[in-house]
Amino acid sequence: MHSEQSTFKQRKRIIFLLGAAIVIFFLLMVRVAWLQIVDGEKLSSAAHEQQTSDNIISPKRGLIYDRNMKVLANNLSVETISITPKNVRSNSKQTANQIATKLAEILELDEESVLEKIEKQSNFEYIKRKVEKDQADAVRAYVDEYRLDGIKFSEDTKRYYPYGNFASQVIGFVGSDNNGLEGIEMVYDSKLKGVPGRIVSANKTAGLEIPDNYESYYEAQDGQSVVLTIDEKIQHFTEKHLENARLENQLEEGAAAIVMNVKTGEILAMATKPDYDLNQPFAVTAAVEEKYPEIKAELEKLEGSEYNAKLTEVTQFLRRNKAVVDSYEPGSTFKIAVASMALEENVVGLNDHFFCNGSIKVADRTIRCANRNGHGAETFVKGVQNSCNPVFIEVGARVGAKKFMEYVKGFGFREKTGIELPGETDGIFHASDNFKEIDLATSSFGQSFNVTPLQMVTMVSAVANGGKLMKPHLVKQLVDEEQNIIEEVKPTVVRQIISEETSKTMCQILESVVSEGGGRNAYLAGYRVAGKTGTSEKQPRGNGKYIASFIGFAPADDPQIVCLVILDQPPAGNVYYGGLIAAPVVKNILEESLQYMGIEPEYTQEELSMIDITVPDITGKTRKEAEAALAAVGVSISIKGQGDIILDQVPKAHSKLAKNSKVVAYTEGEESKKTVEIPNVVGCYGSEANKGIINAGLNVRIKGLSSSGGVAVCAEQSPAAGTMVEPGTIVTLDFRFAEIRD
Repeated sequence: MHSEQSTFKQRKRIIFLLGAAIVIFFLLMVRVAWLQIVDGEKLSSAAHEQQTSDNIISPKRGLIYDRNMKVLANNLSVETISITPKNVRSNSKQTANQIATKLAEILELDEESVLEKIEKQSNFEYIKRKVEKDQADAVRAYVDEYRLDGIKFSEDTKRYYPYGNFASQVIGFVGSDNNGLEGIEMVYDSKLKGVPGRIVSANKTAGLEIPDNYESYYEAQDGQSVVLTIDEKIQHFTEKHLENARLENQLEEGAAAIVMNVKTGEILAMATKPDYDLNQPFAVTAAVEEKYPEIKAELEKLEGSEYNAKLTEVTQFLRRNKAVVDSYEPGSTFKIAVASMALEENVVGLNDHFFCNGSIKVADRTIRCANRNGHGAETFVKGVQNSCNPVFIEVGARVGAKKFMEYVKGFGFREKTGIELPGETDGIFHASDNFKEIDLATSSFGQSFNVTPLQMVTMVSAVANGGKLMKPHLVKQLVDEEQNIIEEVKPTVVRQIISEETSKTMCQILESVVSEGGGRNAYLAGYRVAGKTGTSEKQPRGNGKYIASFIGFAPADDPQIVCLVILDQPPAGNVYYGGLIAAPVVKNILEESLQYMGIEPEYTQEELSMIDITVPDITGKTRKEAEAALAAVGVSISIKGQGDIILDQVPKAHSKLAKNSKVVAYTEGEESKKTVEIPNVVGCYGSEANKGIINAGLNVRIKGLSSSGGVAVCAEQSPAAGTMVEPGTIVTLDFRFAEIRD
């Protein structure tokens, strides 16, 4: 009996132990399964991190060039400073606190955040990227002085824009992580940034790297470079004259301009003023302080995310590309499209007669002409020259609502152009199924709808180039670091919208607008400029806020480039007509651009009698020889001194001078030191201004004055009034017609 009980107890114990073993085994299996299935990836990653060091190699960002391969966005060599925290903590000559303090001091970082990184249980931490050479050298000197271990330096690059605020809204900029944030930098970021490389190294348990044969190196692939269609010279001309216009006219909402090749759709210049320095995109500039007078004091009260948010908000208007993302009511510049569609549809002839009494009634509304007294009897061509609203209302009615809408769409006003920039808008136009009689009337002279500057330039290019609507583009090529072409952007014809015959006729009409009509302030001797003025009142009507614009192209007989200038909101009371303030800006941009492009001027017989001659060099000649040389080119001479040999002359040799002017020659050195003061003739009429300069013993050069009649006053003079100069110095006078309405 006792033996049976003993055996039973043993069996019970064995079963219990076996059951316990099974339970323990089951729990172990569950734990293993949990570690492998649920935590496996996490643990594997942790083990891999402990056993390896994986460092990223930054690729070189591609460059951005202008069309002539001038670098607009470059890379500077900088360094990235990183640490192996365990090795840094093991240094005997400096404590972790001391190292954190010194690194924070040199690199201008928060000491606590640096110490936090040093105390991390990891193999790799970034301390600071994009470190300039002077700071990196200071850290390197500190490391060498105390023979510190665990602080590493690696080559890196930092974006740099050599021209500062040049084409800033087009080029854009990158953030601290080298990713594009605006403009071309953002749109082409995937091409520009390249592919990062890696260095993967196996580590010993102590955290130290083992020999190089345990290291894997994956080479970085540098980014592709972008070649823009922008021409640095033409962009410079455009920005210079646009900024002058912004300041001169005290524009409250800035200015925009586009210059485009009419035959290819290539954007040669695109500018918005005010702008910003690409190297300091969030700087509080004078323009920001002008718009937000108390902003500096307000920013001083903020910190952290609130500070950054406010800074971004108040500097955003500088980065806004008005030429692409803004829309505006085009006013009379849209009459180019209306005239083109009417001629193409044969509903109007050049000599068709109209009558303007100052207003016209459409449905239940009376619409007035800019000339409240009316233009009287006029032909269609004269109506375009006069920018007569009643004429265009009748012309629009002849075209009819259906055809009008077809041409609006055909000219690209109801769609985005697809240019390679962010934020493009497509304008605002009437819905086809609700296009009433009054809408047709107001649209016929450019009111009651909005377009973008880019759409307007594209339309006028089509009118000028033979009727082909070209897709505007800013990127010409993608190239590698040896400038081998990877991809090329070809000109794209969107559609043929008018015939070549209509295009030629429109070029002639628009040339007459500049030579005889409301565009006379864009007249440029030697170059056949065609164009149209535009003035529109911003909504709501009656607020006294206007947009002045002018669009012109040249040469009219073989158009090459088109230029649009928009001046947004001159102050109340200031001159605001496009023909008065925008046309001269286009003239100045076209003048410098055409000369730079090597397009030679071709003068009419009338212009030949007015144009400048080149002053010959008479130094070293006798009195009689000098007189004969100047007489041969139609210039008189005034000799100062008793000698027989000419020692100096004013104007200098090779200067441009109007015929019948006078060169002052010196035979004695002391005589040439005498100076006269330039009088102020701004605001004077032509003969009065000319007389004032001549009577002061100076020469006159007249710029951009057509011979079509009208009242012209001197708008600018250079050098400025009050400047002390030598007798005979040339004073350039820029005249503008003052009786222009559009």
